[in-house]
Amino acid sequence: MAHPKRKISKTRRDKRRTHYKAVKPTLAQDPTTGETHLFHRAHWHEGKLYYRGQIVIDAVEEVEA
Repeated sequence: MAHPKRKISKTRRDKRRTHYKAVKPTLAQDPTTGETHLFHRAHWHEGKLYYRGQIVIDAVEEVEA
């Protein structure tokens, strides 16, 4: 296992870690339902799965059939 030859200072360590940031997710609003959801993700609204404003899966029809 490798051993460092010198101790890494707190300043150098912290400079390396400056790029680790928490980012808030990008949210989008569906044009047909007005529902807020994660960008580029399908979302459920009233028993239907929507993606880009179109119905992908209608769970209501599948239950009745």
